Amino acid sequence: MKPFMDEEFLLDTDAARRLYHTYAEPMPIADYHCHIDAREIFEDRRFENLTQAWLGGDHYKWRLMRAGGVPEELVTGNGGDWEKFRKWARVLELAAGSPLYHWSHLELRRYFGYGGVLNERTAEEVWALTREKLKESSMGARGLIRQSGVKVLCTTDDPADPLEWHRRLAEDPGFPVQVLPAWRPDRAMSLERTDYPAYLERLEAASGRKIHDFSSLLDALRVRMDFFASMGCVTADHGLPYVPYVEASRKEVETIFSWRLAGRMPEKRELAAFRTAFLAVMGREYHKRGWVMQLHFGVKRDNSSRLYAGLGPDAGADCILSPLRSGPLADYLNALDRTGELPKTILYSLNPADNAVIGALIGCFQGDGILGKVQQGSAWWFNDHKDGMEAQLKSLASLGLLGSFVGMLTDSRSLLSYPRHEYFRRILCGILGRWVENGEYPADWEALSRIVRGISYENAVRYFGFSVPGAEAVQV
Repeated sequence: MKPFMDEEFLLDTDAARRLYHTYAEPMPIADYHCHIDAREIFEDRRFENLTQAWLGGDHYKWRLMRAGGVPEELVTGNGGDWEKFRKWARVLELAAGSPLYHWSHLELRRYFGYGGVLNERTAEEVWALTREKLKESSMGARGLIRQSGVKVLCTTDDPADPLEWHRRLAEDPGFPVQVLPAWRPDRAMSLERTDYPAYLERLEAASGRKIHDFSSLLDALRVRMDFFASMGCVTADHGLPYVPYVEASRKEVETIFSWRLAGRMPEKRELAAFRTAFLAVMGREYHKRGWVMQLHFGVKRDNSSRLYAGLGPDAGADCILSPLRSGPLADYLNALDRTGELPKTILYSLNPADNAVIGALIGCFQGDGILGKVQQGSAWWFNDHKDGMEAQLKSLASLGLLGSFVGMLTDSRSLLSYPRHEYFRRILCGILGRWVENGEYPADWEALSRIVRGISYENAVRYFGFSVPGAEAVQV
């Protein structure tokens, strides 16, 4: 029987252990997509206890607690912090096979030095230990990021955001980690939202441009893109149920937008046509600016109207959408590619059934002398567990070029989430190690080190163009 989550956790061969401890473990982190609040970093947010650090905004844990019969009062409600934590510890004991079980224990070990097992019987011990540890000066937001080995992180920011906290962080010589904004224009594209007119007012105020038609909307967004670029932005991200492709003339798109300004909600085809035109313009702008375009799709959000009414979005009521219709996505990428305006692009699907589809699709649009110009994104959200990560890595290796992969991201609001990179790296080294042991790849440690170091960190630095000292990009 192997020990529970010891230093050889998930490393089941000699080759895997060598790969992880020699090449993966020492690498820093480039977190190119997360939802951490830049203000929390600047103000060096502190936590009094693990409930605040773990349960305050984590819909992963909320879902598990609801499944464990915990009343909402002790999930997102006004219940006491200790009682919420005790309930979480009780539920976690039942979560065999869950990535949350592994993540929670990795976080307890890496940040708090706790090598035991969290359950209802040990909850009081863990509560007391972590409360004392959180009082240390190194356990604020900045300290947690630094001790995690993070060199650069990209937040997720609306075009109307003033980026004040990013500016302050950039001007602070006492914090060496780069905190860069990432462009997330979903609100500007969401004609179907009832608050869309109010959002346009915010965008007008931020850009200094009056928005009276589709062209002026784009002008306002370009102004804001220039500002984001001045703040170090190198990437854009879109969250979509699916990527549409419905061709329409510019006149038709202007008409759809003018109808929305007049108060008429778009029909399904009109909305798809508007989104297609919007994404086409955005893609060309990203290419012109050298930004990376990230597309997250395959999710159906806010399925519980009851939870949405009480808690709003991101409450833990999202699910996987049916498998990808690859035709519209392929047509969208082709529309940019045929004019030489396809930016570096990362495709993430929440549906694991899409792995092979994406693996085949990205091979159609590689080129321009760029290592892995079009990427399949890491196993995302409901897939960032052991089976999901292994499936994504093996599919990418089978259909694409594994060594060009930009690797893991946190996609998290939690400052304690960085051990997810360790989890990913252990799984990666486990796969490669088994291939070496099985004679499926040679014990060429120079080549293997390039693959592991690249996927762990260096490929992302090269791909996004981060200005981080001491990082060598993988060369072919």
